[in-house]
Amino acid sequence: MFTEFFYTLRDKGLAVSQNEWLCLMEALDKGLCGPSLVDFYFLCRTVLVKSEAEYDKFDLAFASYFQGIESTEEIPEEVWDWLQKVDETSREELMARLAALGNTELSLEELQEMLRARLEEQKERHSGGNYWIGTGGTSKLGHGGYNTQGIRVGGESRYRSALQVARNRDFRDFRQDNTLDTRQFQMAFRKLRQFSARTEGEKTELDMDETIRATCDNAGRLELVYAHPRKNTVKLLVLFDSDGSMVYYNKLCSSLFQAVSKSSHFKDLQVYYFHNCIYEHLYKDPHCRWGNWVDTEWVFSNLGPDYKVIIVGDAAMAPSELQYAGGNNMYGMYNEEPGINWLKKVKRHYPHTIWLNPIAEDRWDHTYGSFTIRMVRDVFPMYPLSLDGLERGVKKLMNR
Repeated sequence: MFTEFFYTLRDKGLAVSQNEWLCLMEALDKGLCGPSLVDFYFLCRTVLVKSEAEYDKFDLAFASYFQGIESTEEIPEEVWDWLQKVDETSREELMARLAALGNTELSLEELQEMLRARLEEQKERHSGGNYWIGTGGTSKLGHGGYNTQGIRVGGESRYRSALQVARNRDFRDFRQDNTLDTRQFQMAFRKLRQFSARTEGEKTELDMDETIRATCDNAGRLELVYAHPRKNTVKLLVLFDSDGSMVYYNKLCSSLFQAVSKSSHFKDLQVYYFHNCIYEHLYKDPHCRWGNWVDTEWVFSNLGPDYKVIIVGDAAMAPSELQYAGGNNMYGMYNEEPGINWLKKVKRHYPHTIWLNPIAEDRWDHTYGSFTIRMVRDVFPMYPLSLDGLERGVKKLMNR
């Protein structure tokens, strides 16, 4: 049953196991799903999807397999105009009206045929009824009203009974491979809590996992195991590329800066800026104004190699900015050493350094600046500025 659906899920990147699929079949056999496609959608998502980050992949697979759920491209413009205004009616009143009329359950094919028929018949706007494509009533077609099943046309979902629920793509922002936006930074910085290290000193904090393991090894007799308390011991230095080709990512980097600066997971946090490449100076703010800087060597002297370093930039620049003395793109500035030498100095001084790139990873080899991106990648481990990329980068920073 639904074997092709199983392979559709796999094709969309969902790691659905055979055990999970058999569990779904068992749930269907036991009648845990009603006759509606919406019920089946939620049952499948509950059984087969392991993380909210995969909800969007599931929705794409579901809509692909059960295609034809929604055909808004065939609906005339005048119908959309009719559906703009909604005459509000309480849900209780609509439920009572629907109960009095009776409500025949229809299959998906019957609902689609009903929609096609109404589109041919309907000549004007309708509201509050039970038959036409309208608003605020009990019809199976339209929006803003109430029915236990139907095809929503326009409007917003109110009671989640529309069959095209999988088409809404409400969860695309949860995907791990998306570029980070403001909504996702809170989730992303949960991963940075892993920076917190166990300190030396007296073991005063109960280690629950080790206590359970030791108790099992001790034939069930309780044996308490203590560990060093977890404290914020990590020092973090964040370097942001500013201006130039990074203007496109200003909002993203500003949100990242706000999330980092408000984080309480670090013993010390330092933030500086540069333009395209790091040279003799690091700037104190993203405007990179003349004189508003600290010497890079001063940073080396005052922030020791125990700092973890995150560099955020697209690494896209003229090759001369990396390869030659005097290649600095900032007007009036002259670098005595090539930019690539300064990047290598950073790497030597801070062995735990990663580079986060806002450009999608699959574009690094053919986008503008691909040559310099490759040069930077030869110095630093580079990861995309996405949830998945940040998680991989954090693991790299934690690697001893």
